Amino acid sequence: MKRHDLHDGRSDGLTPLESLDLSQVSSFADLLRAMSRTAFGGRQLGEAFDILLELAGRRECRLVLTISGAMTVARQGRIICEMIDRKLVDAVVATGALMAHGLTESIGLTHYRHEPHMSDEKLYEQGYNRVYDTLEMESNLNEVAEVMADTLNQSQPEGGQWSSASLCREIGRQLSERAEGPGVLRSAYEQNVPVFIPAFTDSELGLDVSTWAMAQALAKQKIDPATAAAEDVFQKVPQYNPFLDLQEYARLIATSPEIGIMTIGGGVPRNWAQQVAPYIDITNNRLGTQLTVPRFRYGVRICPEPVHWGGLSGCTYSEGVSWGKFVPAAEGGRFAEVYSDATVVWPLLMKALFEELETHPPKQS
Repeated sequence: MKRHDLHDGRSDGLTPLESLDLSQVSSFADLLRAMSRTAFGGRQLGEAFDILLELAGRRECRLVLTISGAMTVARQGRIICEMIDRKLVDAVVATGALMAHGLTESIGLTHYRHEPHMSDEKLYEQGYNRVYDTLEMESNLNEVAEVMADTLNQSQPEGGQWSSASLCREIGRQLSERAEGPGVLRSAYEQNVPVFIPAFTDSELGLDVSTWAMAQALAKQKIDPATAAAEDVFQKVPQYNPFLDLQEYARLIATSPEIGIMTIGGGVPRNWAQQVAPYIDITNNRLGTQLTVPRFRYGVRICPEPVHWGGLSGCTYSEGVSWGKFVPAAEGGRFAEVYSDATVVWPLLMKALFEELETHPPKQS
């Protein structure tokens, strides 16, 4: 190539990178801003910070937080609580396991560190459930079951059927009254933020509801549980309708002037939350309605899953544009994808955001 064919980046309007000078960093916000001018995952984390800061300044924008993985077992629950308490989150979509493990903290219980020399067979005999490098006691889950039973014994679902959101509200109300510790459901109740668990039966909470309903049925029929056959035990179906969640979430999003999403992990919570745009789109197509089809304008995803495995956890926001779920970047959509373990970068990101919101509150637009 001839020398006169070589371009200079500045004259072409390119953005120059800057060396990360830690001597000039005096806060978490400073650090992430400096990282945004570097490369790779550091740049993405810095851009995620900038996107969340812009979103926080837009009063009309509602943020949906989706979470999968064992984030409460990993003791990240208070980050979620603070996001809710600071009114940064308008809806939470999560796994049932995450909410169940978070409940243990809310009622004053804890998790323990697993050591490599511990035998899984011995852990089972002693009543410890291992989640990677952390232990959840079976006795904790038994106490969670008692909280659920108390909720079901003392409350009746509006309209005769529970949804995950209505159950989470009622649990949150009880936790708020008991005031034994912080928790996602407690904060969500106190700030009127709905919590949706799409795969509710795939969790301790779902099993708690089902076993409670079966116990009620056996007692009503005067069947001795010790002699009951499987045909008798697994007949009772709880008063639960997941379509109540679908419709409540659709109403929330359909009435939002603008929406953003923050994704920790992926899985069912991410897909369920994102499918609202296609749901409203096909509703218009099949029912003849003229509802405005929502698109997520902002998105921040923290997940180590690479795109080439083909699963939803790793798919990019730009792929979601093809499904009508996101505003294209060319039309103002802003998205950051951070390929990292959330326990490493999520605390840094949120500390920087909380710090900046306290020292430089955004002008609401």
